[in-house]
Amino acid sequence: MARSEQSATEALRTYLADDWKRWLAEYPELATSFGFPGLDDRWTDDSPAGIERRKQHLAESLASLRRIDAGSLPAKERTNYDLYRELLENAERGLPFGLDPLPFHLGMPRCLLVPLNQMDGIHLTASDTLEIQPRQRLADYENILSRLNALAEPVEQNLALLEAGRRQGFTAHRVAIRGVPDQVRGLIPNDPMASPLLHAFTDLPSRIGESDRRRLVAEAKKAYSDRIVPAFERLHEYLVSTYLPACREAPGVAALPNGAALYAHLVRWQTTTGMTPQEIHEVGLREVRRLRSAMEELMRKTGFAGTFPEFLQFLRTDERFFFTNADALVDAYRVIAKKTDPNLSRLFGLLPRLPYGVLPVPEFRAESSPTAYYMPGAPATGRAGTFFANTFALHSRPRWEMEALCLHEAVPGHHLQITLAQEVEDLPDFRRYTGPTAFVEGWGLYAESLGEELGHYQDPYSKMGQYTYDMWRSIRLVVDTGIHAMGWTRDDAIGFFRENAGKSDVDIAVEVDRYIVWPGQALAYKMGQLKFREMRTWAEQALGDRFDVRRFHDCVLEEGALPLGLLESRVKTWVARIQSAGSAPASARPGTPAP
Repeated sequence: MARSEQSATEALRTYLADDWKRWLAEYPELATSFGFPGLDDRWTDDSPAGIERRKQHLAESLASLRRIDAGSLPAKERTNYDLYRELLENAERGLPFGLDPLPFHLGMPRCLLVPLNQMDGIHLTASDTLEIQPRQRLADYENILSRLNALAEPVEQNLALLEAGRRQGFTAHRVAIRGVPDQVRGLIPNDPMASPLLHAFTDLPSRIGESDRRRLVAEAKKAYSDRIVPAFERLHEYLVSTYLPACREAPGVAALPNGAALYAHLVRWQTTTGMTPQEIHEVGLREVRRLRSAMEELMRKTGFAGTFPEFLQFLRTDERFFFTNADALVDAYRVIAKKTDPNLSRLFGLLPRLPYGVLPVPEFRAESSPTAYYMPGAPATGRAGTFFANTFALHSRPRWEMEALCLHEAVPGHHLQITLAQEVEDLPDFRRYTGPTAFVEGWGLYAESLGEELGHYQDPYSKMGQYTYDMWRSIRLVVDTGIHAMGWTRDDAIGFFRENAGKSDVDIAVEVDRYIVWPGQALAYKMGQLKFREMRTWAEQALGDRFDVRRFHDCVLEEGALPLGLLESRVKTWVARIQSAGSAPASARPGTPAP
């Protein structure tokens, strides 16, 4: 490496490491989630001064990055530079819409004028963060106590943000937020030790002495009764008496001030493409037609004699498809996961070291939660990844969806992809721990299509489950753009969903309400999956007998999550190298040079 390249590389890597630490200090809950120590005793500062400080840091971050000599960087480091610059500039573009200046791809950009809904907010952040905090040593519990004692402040700050949004006519949709008061109430039962916020104090490690144990529990209860309960009661009262009556009736973000431009920004953010909402809507309609034809053909193979709507109703209601016991449902997911694990080496040369587990969705949030979700682990602290399965309303959780869902949320989906990225030691931290939703969720949906190669979908109803889940994400392209760009009502969205997918009415309503509060996020799944499938098909045709699916999967995963255009470039470079070399290169652990 030339001296100029080395100097520019060192400058970039030092800047990226320092800036990452500064952003984690502004968002300490992320530091806890990623396993970075030293920030487990505090919350994000959502005061006006705290928000302004983050905006100033964003401007300083961009200015510092632009002072680095990008033209002297080697190709790999230039990619790091370009990706980070795009993240910062994208965050800057979001500021006029009231978006939090956090630059990283973390699912859904946070709107400071609507900081709370059934999917996000201080009430859920608090419970999730306190649940995953380290809890091995006395010092860990002192950190938890510090957070408990400080929790009232961010609750009050977020209440103030809600009120500021209300005064500006920037509110959540009424139906989508109506379950939030019950979520808040579920955090503050009469018995402090029954609260999810104090769960850490119900089973303290034996290494903590008895006197400290008694003190910790007593202080946790005092923080709960003196600070936490009053703060959440004020939030609950505000939501019920003031905020809900003021919530907007129109579901689309276009109803908000500057809403159409906001949606266009979110679509670009989530899909990493330049496609318009109308173009994405048309892609969705084509995919719905294609999958509808495949589902009708499979229906005929099952011997079902009725119409397609009658078949969907049969899938939604026949008792053979449903559990009557929540523990049995969770255990069945564990069986599917463990059936998958030993077969992964058929399709992957690289496999993560960090394990994962399967748990039920916490009861207080289950009613408004999706069917399942994944919470990443933290290799730095040894916290395993977790696939959460929703056991609320068992009559809406059919067996035929379980294989596809487990493949998406656990392996070879989110746990495999996210953990592999975390374990790539030579990437900057922003690429190890964050990434474009279109890649992350697109990979999860692509992973569902690998079921037959992994020994699943042997039952026609399970195969119908895979089709249903693929259809579900195709419907998202139609429904999300319909709601936010074309004036669809909530009932329009539910009706289109119900006509084309076998998911239960409970699931459909929860999903549509999710699209309402997370505009654009639902587009990422299908757009990403289509790119993964397109690149695999292209590579298979280009390489013929030299195509190795294990090496292909290693190629697309070993550099972390990428924008879809960069993913395509990476696959084409990989194919060109194999064609030049005459054979497929061997796989390696993450962190080795790209093939």
